[in-house]
Amino acid sequence: QVQLVESGGGSVQAGGSLRLSCVASGTIFNIAAMAWYRQAPGKQRELVARIPSGGIPNYSDSVKCRFTISRDNAKDAVFLQMNSLKPEDTAVYYCNADVKVTFYTSTFSHWGQGTQVTVSS
Repeated sequence: QVQLVESGGGSVQAGGSLRLSCVASGTIFNIAAMAWYRQAPGKQRELVARIPSGGIPNYSDSVKCRFTISRDNAKDAVFLQMNSLKPEDTAVYYCNADVKVTFYTSTFSHWGQGTQVTVSS
């Protein structure tokens, strides 16, 4: 079993900052890519940022130059620093990780439970 637990969400005024954290636990052999997605009310879940293992991060156009994704491979953790927040960033943010539980198994995608981010104008 693999669990992803997010933390760091909350309410902030426009222009403010928040830092999201996500830690993976359980039976983990290797984590390939880790990512943050978000889902606003009435909208589809969308990719915010993704960071491969040892690779270059990529961002959605809507958050480039404002958000920074990073990871700590030793702790199986991924972070999202969100600056210059806008009301349109309001959403539930989900952590995602592509995990191999043993050397022989395939990589499967796992999700956290989500954390609410609310930005007021």
